[in-house]
Amino acid sequence: MNYQTVVGLEVHVELSTKSKIFCSCTTEFGGEPNTHVCPVCSGMPGVLPVLNKKVVDFAIRAGLATNCEITRYNKFDRKNYFYPDLPKAYQVSQLYLPICRNGKVEIEVEGKKKYIGIHEIHMEEDAGKLVHDPWDDCTLVDYNRCGVPLLEIVSEPDFRSADEVIAYLTKLRETMMYLGVSDCKMQEGSMRADVNISVMPVGSAKFGTRTEMKNMNSFKAIYRAINYEAKRQIEVLENGGRVVQETRRWDDNKDASFAMRSKENAQDYRYFPEPDLLPIEIGDDWIKDTKDNMPELPEAKRKRYMSEFGLSEYDASVITAERQVAYIFEDTAALCGKPKEAANYVMGELMRLMSETGTLAEELEIEPRKIADIIKLVSDGKINRSVAKEVFEAVFKKNVDPEKYIEENNLAMVDDTALVEEVVAKVIADNPKSIDDLKAGKEKAKGFLVGQTMKALKGKANPQTVNKVLNEKLSEVLK
Repeated sequence: MNYQTVVGLEVHVELSTKSKIFCSCTTEFGGEPNTHVCPVCSGMPGVLPVLNKKVVDFAIRAGLATNCEITRYNKFDRKNYFYPDLPKAYQVSQLYLPICRNGKVEIEVEGKKKYIGIHEIHMEEDAGKLVHDPWDDCTLVDYNRCGVPLLEIVSEPDFRSADEVIAYLTKLRETMMYLGVSDCKMQEGSMRADVNISVMPVGSAKFGTRTEMKNMNSFKAIYRAINYEAKRQIEVLENGGRVVQETRRWDDNKDASFAMRSKENAQDYRYFPEPDLLPIEIGDDWIKDTKDNMPELPEAKRKRYMSEFGLSEYDASVITAERQVAYIFEDTAALCGKPKEAANYVMGELMRLMSETGTLAEELEIEPRKIADIIKLVSDGKINRSVAKEVFEAVFKKNVDPEKYIEENNLAMVDDTALVEEVVAKVIADNPKSIDDLKAGKEKAKGFLVGQTMKALKGKANPQTVNKVLNEKLSEVLK
């Protein structure tokens, strides 16, 4: 029997507010354990929460960007469960009237477009963090993350492959980053996903029993986990077994999932309206103000880059994948007036150095003005492209001034025809085998001679001058 994979996602996004959702504690990542905590977020008896309005602003913004209906009258509920990382023994969330509902996000996989339904987006508080100490065989609790505001974005079970899931998560991540809603640093847990997976016979209208893998914060792990779990469930069914609804843990090192506990349902959490928080009423003016202040989203930015700057769809997609990289490109293009050159340097040198140094986009400090200066120096004939790469690297790593660096390191382009003629003559004399190769029709030998000439001139020569002089000299030698 052929089976179809069915996936639904619950994506948790930590919001980029300065303070927590119901108190004034900082949301800054890190810090010594249990230092970003107060009586409110640690659940002390008798305290009362106060809602952070910025959380609602961000939720409306996220809802509008994902084509959701904004629930004009929404409220919070208590979700009761007993885990050591949640000191109140309940979580303030939204079940009955979530702030956003009935949205959709368009994805594209292998040239085919498809809409993924958004069932809802709701606001809630994050729990703390359990730290397992294998040496002392104990578990420690860090409550710094308790009360950090979250949006939980719940999809419909519309995914039919791991590729569709990754396309959706990629688009969701870049959308939230461009909105300024979240930094989406998956390595810090500020974007993570609960993945619900089931399988059903192809053509069936009835979904199979689902399992869930919680708090996954790596696209690579999510992709592998979906494929593994679907295969595992199919094997269970093919062998006459029954898939059990449960929460499973993904072990990336073992490339396998393992049962943790039976899967809870809504009734297990005994939801009831949060008595300490008033309902939220969202008027037309609030929504209009949010719409008027929405930033340009990645898809619109890509289309503009293609029409305004003449970039290819691929180049526009690469540049807009990270918000900070897109801003650097735009500012550079505006300063130098050469958008395609700016795109080449951003996609080439900038991304190469980011990869080599492990620099994340949000950590970039390179100034667009200095990239624009390098582009102008090349176009003005003051340095060649080889030197430009060296200068770019110095700007990236040491934040040098391009013109001063060129002057101090004697990197200005050599365009002295007499000097080039002298060097070319010596290179030809020192490499008789290359001349023989050229006479035998081996054109690669010319590239070698160009390289030797540039090396002798310490990479500073004008390539056009070198090629012109070399062609003239070779025409005499090869007569």
